[in-house]
Amino acid sequence: MGLLPGGVPDGHGDDARLASQRLDAEVIVYFADTEDGLYQLRQWYGTLEALDARRRIVVVTADSRTAAAIRAETTFEVVTVARYATLDGLLSRSAVRLVLYVNHNPENFSMLRFASVVHVSLLHGDSDKVVSVSNQAKAYDFSFVAGRAAVDRMARYLPLFDAEQRCVVVGRPQLDEALTLLAGGRPPSAGARRTVLYAPTWEGAQPSAAYGSVDGLGESIVSGLLAEPSLRVVYRPHPLTGVRLASYGAADAAIRHRIQTAQEAEPAAGHRVSVSGDIMADMAEADLLVCDVSAVAMDWLVTDRPLVVTTPSSREVVTASTPLLEETPRIDATSVRDVATLVLRELEADPHGPARRRLAEYYLGDLRPGVAAQTFLEACDAAIEAHARASHGVS
Repeated sequence: MGLLPGGVPDGHGDDARLASQRLDAEVIVYFADTEDGLYQLRQWYGTLEALDARRRIVVVTADSRTAAAIRAETTFEVVTVARYATLDGLLSRSAVRLVLYVNHNPENFSMLRFASVVHVSLLHGDSDKVVSVSNQAKAYDFSFVAGRAAVDRMARYLPLFDAEQRCVVVGRPQLDEALTLLAGGRPPSAGARRTVLYAPTWEGAQPSAAYGSVDGLGESIVSGLLAEPSLRVVYRPHPLTGVRLASYGAADAAIRHRIQTAQEAEPAAGHRVSVSGDIMADMAEADLLVCDVSAVAMDWLVTDRPLVVTTPSSREVVTASTPLLEETPRIDATSVRDVATLVLRELEADPHGPARRRLAEYYLGDLRPGVAAQTFLEACDAAIEAHARASHGVS
């Protein structure tokens, strides 16, 4: 009946069909997550399509439902491998030279064991979360990162890791669409209201990564913003909100209810909950972002608009601090009661604007449209060539 715990691959692989086949591709994108994690891969679709035109790609999944979703959304060849041994035959028969990963799923080690290919970590955004400096980064031959900030972060927090040699700055190709949206100017807010986007992260997979503000600060943030008549609130919850902790799901429902109630009371206000489409579209229409420690904060820098970041409430949370968090106003359990005052001040004066602008390239790399996409393609070529040189003469 398909009754499996959330996050568990279904085991329905193409192994029998793949037993004697070869992969007609130079690049594997390895994605072992279930559908819940597809947001991590989706943001790379456009960039990977460009790579597919250059060096054919096959997406290897561990879950047939995930594979079906990717096939429906892209033109990539997708196969599902359920048995560990199947990969041995596929790699030995095929001319695959590069494997890309968009997360640190433990199942990545099923593929990482092969020395015949070069392994590159892409992740799904740059942030000061502990995952950005996970010791798992050492498992990959290279980490493609957005900007210099990631290199400095890894050099500081990962002992015995040569960040200068193993990190390759490629920028954020995904931001090309955002740059296009922003080039058209900001759409007018509802009436005279200015738009605040509240885009918190999820509860995290473990206590050290509990950066989410939904359960704790979320209702207070939204209530404070809704009480200010000059503001319009757009709430964009993380796709995994409430997956691990029921309290987050309940808090998310309460926030949605508050926004719905406020919108019904004043339809012209334009308050709404955003749960579909690209978050870049929400960013393009917002005047200010309130978010948690996450990649959303970094990507927002491309807008050149005010930013407010929450402070995690748990002492167990590990944050790899870099200059952005030092230069950005923060909200915690004490200051949240004055969230509307803080937001209005940032909208009016933007006192942190100069520092934020200085940091944009540091975090995101070259922001000229198209440059990051080309840099990424060239970095893939260079990684393949580096592996070939290092493998020469090795039997």
